[in-house]
Amino acid sequence: SKTIDGVKVLDKVSFIVGHGDKIAFVGDNENAHTALFKILAGEMEPDEGTVKWGQTATFSYFPKDNTRFFQDFDGTLIEWLSQFSHDTTETYLRGFLGRMLFSGDDVYKPAKVLSGGEKVRCMLSRLMMSKANALILDQPTDHLDLESITALSNGLQAYPGNLFFASHDHQFIDEIANRIIEFPLGKPGCLDYEGNFEDFLQWKRGRA
Repeated sequence: SKTIDGVKVLDKVSFIVGHGDKIAFVGDNENAHTALFKILAGEMEPDEGTVKWGQTATFSYFPKDNTRFFQDFDGTLIEWLSQFSHDTTETYLRGFLGRMLFSGDDVYKPAKVLSGGEKVRCMLSRLMMSKANALILDQPTDHLDLESITALSNGLQAYPGNLFFASHDHQFIDEIANRIIEFPLGKPGCLDYEGNFEDFLQWKRGRA
């Protein structure tokens, strides 16, 4: 459970993640998604309850607000990415940037002049480089064009680890998620459905 600014955004939420689960967190309670993701990533403490990761779990977190990663950096895009890599050779870094559609001289752009969409793509390149077996993605499709969203969707469909994500893009959710969790507004707990997003929506209509 978690209360923020007097509002209880998470109320007795509990779930267990199985092997291969790719969980989309849906519904209008976006503050709840962000709070949960920060708790999972260790950036926020819950008011009640605990998070326990498996012994072999390693995670990487994509926050909704990436300002702190760029605001004080004066180098190029490729220099920005090198901060997060054990291998700082240009060929290695270009490989990850290329997967998010940066090519040629794009990698020499100053990081501070990147657009919102370019910053998201940089953050996703950083995420891929981490080799984590669990990814936490808070609205990764915001600011991305259709080509970038397609590239990201293809990558996440092929990703063999666990995934926790929220997105405004219904097709993106439907292509990737095999489990849906929704936090009903004003109610404790969560709706937890095994299946894709379209099936979840049909299931909810049937319950109503």
